Amino acid sequence: MAAKKPSMLKRDRERARDEKAARKREDRTRRPERGPDDAGPRVATREELDGYGLPRGASGDPFEDRKG
Repeated sequence: MAAKKPSMLKRDRERARDEKAARKREDRTRRPERGPDDAGPRVATREELDGYGLPRGASGDPFEDRKG
């Protein structure tokens, strides 16, 4: 079989790109709207982490209470 001409390859790439963009648009319209409270995974609070019995310094808490 003969090799495809560059113009045909370009059209194939453009068609593939357009189909991918159309799939992404469809997926976006099917996806439920997310509110600001549903922005991502929930993060544990300090009180919840204290229940594990680890000293506060062991958690690597960047906001730990510092004296000084």
